[in-house]
Amino acid sequence: SGVLAISAGARHTCAILTGGGATCWGDNDNGQLGDDSNDDRSTPVDVVGMTSDTASISAGGNHTCAVTTTNGAKCWGNNFFGALGEGTTRQRATPQGVSGLSSSAASISAGDGFTCAVTTAGAVECWGANGSGQLGTDSTDNETFPEDVSGLTAGVSAVSAGDDHTCAFTTDGIGKCWGDNDNGQLGLGYDMGTLTTPQDVLDD
Repeated sequence: SGVLAISAGARHTCAILTGGGATCWGDNDNGQLGDDSNDDRSTPVDVVGMTSDTASISAGGNHTCAVTTTNGAKCWGNNFFGALGEGTTRQRATPQGVSGLSSSAASISAGDGFTCAVTTAGAVECWGANGSGQLGTDSTDNETFPEDVSGLTAGVSAVSAGDDHTCAFTTDGIGKCWGDNDNGQLGLGYDMGTLTTPQDVLDD
């Protein structure tokens, strides 16, 4: 089969095949390959229950998330901080539906211990680790369910979750970032502190 899309995480990789099936390989200590095991794989294995209808996929630090063709969000793997968005902190070796996003996810991005999604309404929701404010909820509390990102309830076209910061792109061409800024990764013109709500990236 051909490959439609691919995403590399910290130590694992996932792809979507031309038939819409999801497949993953590499490190699987946290169940991030989604094959209902914790066995590392040096060749691709099918993700349980996702042999068709996968629209997009994102491999994070130790977890993986995908969006189906019917706009359902699913995640699997490490869940210590709640990155799977299903209300617990239990590790899952097969895909789990993200709470509240069974038919309203447009895209998804798995970061390091947290996840963000753009909804079909153009809003951003994030969940999981939040020690640096990377969820954008004006807090540093971890969340096991999706939470609205402050001020981004519409008009967002894309989101990307990093190690401990997040950035989004609005439909009117504005970049916004939030979370850890110790290396200037928020694009604000300085390299210190953390910001728990979205900030406009400087336009040079």
